[in-house]
Amino acid sequence: MKIAFIVPRYGTEILGGAEYHCRLVAERMAERHQVDVLTTCARDATTWQNEYPEAPDRIRGVMVRRFANAQTRDPQAFDRLSARVLSPGHTAADEAEWLRQQGPWCPPLIDYLTRHHATYDGLVFFGGVHALSVVGLAVAPSRSILVPAAKDEPALDLAIVREAFGRPRAIAYNTPTERRFLASRFPIRAEVQDVIGCGVDLPQHHAYPRQGPGASDATEGDVETGREDDPAAGRRVGSHLTSRGAMFRRRHRLHGPFVLYGGRIEAGKGCEELVEYFSSYVEAGGEAALVLMGVKLMPLPEEPFMTFAGLLSETERGQALEAATVVVVPSPVETLSLLALEAFSVGTPVLASARSEVLVDHCLTGNAGLFYADRDEFVEGLTMLVADEQLRAALGRNGREYVRRHYRWDIVLSKYERMMGELRK
Repeated sequence: MKIAFIVPRYGTEILGGAEYHCRLVAERMAERHQVDVLTTCARDATTWQNEYPEAPDRIRGVMVRRFANAQTRDPQAFDRLSARVLSPGHTAADEAEWLRQQGPWCPPLIDYLTRHHATYDGLVFFGGVHALSVVGLAVAPSRSILVPAAKDEPALDLAIVREAFGRPRAIAYNTPTERRFLASRFPIRAEVQDVIGCGVDLPQHHAYPRQGPGASDATEGDVETGREDDPAAGRRVGSHLTSRGAMFRRRHRLHGPFVLYGGRIEAGKGCEELVEYFSSYVEAGGEAALVLMGVKLMPLPEEPFMTFAGLLSETERGQALEAATVVVVPSPVETLSLLALEAFSVGTPVLASARSEVLVDHCLTGNAGLFYADRDEFVEGLTMLVADEQLRAALGRNGREYVRRHYRWDIVLSKYERMMGELRK
C-alpha cells in the first residue's frame, strides 16, 4: 500500500505530541509499505516559521515532503483573537480567520494533496484541531483516517472543527478514554472506528531489584524465558557495569534512587508543579533525586536534588527509563502518554497526575502505577514507591504485560492495516 501521513511538523528532533507519534508509526509502516509524510517547513509550533528547506527528504526510510507555510503566527495577536472566537457570539468568518492564524497555513501542501490524493491508498491525519486536518480532511474523506489526539479544549466547540471531525471515514483513537470523550462531545459519523494508539518496543528486560548491596539484576535470558519472578534473581551477584541502568547512572553520577521525567519541560506539562511537589518530598525526608530529560522551556531552580540531563538520544532515553526508580508523568492533559507506556515497557512503575483521565486509566487498567491529585498524595505516593521494592517490581511486571497486550507494534500495525483495508472496499 501507499500511504500519506499528514502532520504539521516532522523530524527526529521534534519530540512529544502528535508529531512524535506520527513519526514512530510512519517509520514502522515504512518497513511494510510505501510511506510519504506531507508536512510543513516549520520546526516551531508557536510561530510556524519556515526553517526546514522546501524539498523532499528521506528520514529513516520515510519520504518526507515539506511545503512552506504562507504565513507565520503572532502569538499575542492569536491569543487576542482566540479570546473572541472561543466565546459566544462570534461568526463563521471569525472561525475561518482563527483557523488561518491557528495554522499551520500551508496552501502548497493542500494543493499537493488535492492533485495527488488518488495515488494514495489512505490518508492519515494526525491531530484534529489544526488547519492541515480541518482543511485537508475535505479533500478525500472516504480514504481518510483521523488520529484525533483530542483533549478537552474550547476549540472542539467551534463549528469548523466539529465539521472536520465528522468528515473522515475512519477514526483511530489513542485510548478508550479518548473515544468515550469524543462520543460525549458530538456525534461521530465515521464508519470505521478503533482504538489503536502507538506501538512501544518491549526490550529485553533486566528485572528488579535495581540497586542495593548484594543485589543485582536478572539476566535478559532469565526474563525472556519466563523467570522474571524467580525469587533468587535478586540474590545473584552481577556486574556493576552491566546491571540495569548502570550506564545512565554512571554518566550522570546518580548513585541512589531517582525519579525521572521526560519530554518538554514546561509549565503546561505540569513541570512547574512537579518541581514544587518534589521540593516538598525532599523537605519531608525523601532521599530520591529528580532527573529531567528533554527540551527545557522553563527555568529550573538550582537544587542539589535536581539533575537536568538534556535532550537524549533514543538509546540513552531507553537507558534512563530503565535506570529510573520511578517515572513521573505530571501532565494534567494527555491523549496517550508515550512516556508512561515507554516506562511500562521496561518495567518501571509510574507516578502520574490524577487530573489526566488517560493516565489514571493506564494506571488502573494496567495496574502499573499510582496517581496523585495534590501535593500530599504526591509525597505519600512517591515515598511509598521508593521504599517498597516489591511494589515496584509488581507494578513493573504488570506494566510490561499491559504493553504486551495492547501496545506491541505488531498489534498496532495490524490494526492500521485492517483499517486501511476497510477504506479500500
